[in-house]
Amino acid sequence: MSSYSIWGFAPAELRNLRSLKDPHGIQRLLNDMPYHLRDTAWSPRRVLRENTSHCYEGALFAAAALRVNGYPPLIIDLEAEHDTDHVVAVYRVDGYWGAVAKSNYTGCRYREPVYRSLRELALSYFEVYFNLRGERTLRTFSRPVHMRRFDHLNWMATEKPVWFVAEYLLTISHTPLISQAQAKRLHRLDGRSFRAGCLDRAEK
Repeated sequence: MSSYSIWGFAPAELRNLRSLKDPHGIQRLLNDMPYHLRDTAWSPRRVLRENTSHCYEGALFAAAALRVNGYPPLIIDLEAEHDTDHVVAVYRVDGYWGAVAKSNYTGCRYREPVYRSLRELALSYFEVYFNLRGERTLRTFSRPVHMRRFDHLNWMATEKPVWFVAEYLLTISHTPLISQAQAKRLHRLDGRSFRAGCLDRAEK
């Protein structure tokens, strides 16, 4: 019999993931991991081994860790204008949505499960989602994607890049958070908020 589980993790790796217990425990591990800027698409198993990740890898890792701990592995894509998109893993407790995420920006990480809808959850990122010009850039959010659709590609444990998830996110519909008129009226972030949002930001 293989020493690997149906998800491709070794028993010791599964014990490590199960020790995180809940979404907040998963977020603590992501917070402790250094943020890296390499152009990679590591699987959750590779992230666990390397102990580092960026936004996209962190979201996939969080989805896998949520699954191991009894939650559906769900992600959503936050789409930005003049900025990079952000992927977060989402979960529900008593019908309310929360999120687990890795980010190079202070405010784009964990969300407690207090949001009545995914729209409310996505909007909670609006004020803290900005580019280096201080522009608020978040515009749309996707429906939740259940990661089981990629099980046949071994997304949780493969040694190959998992860009196929990112490519899929580009094909699905996104819902606007603000109108074009609202976007034109937006102001740039003030200096103090900008500095706070960039606290301990990884630089090239």
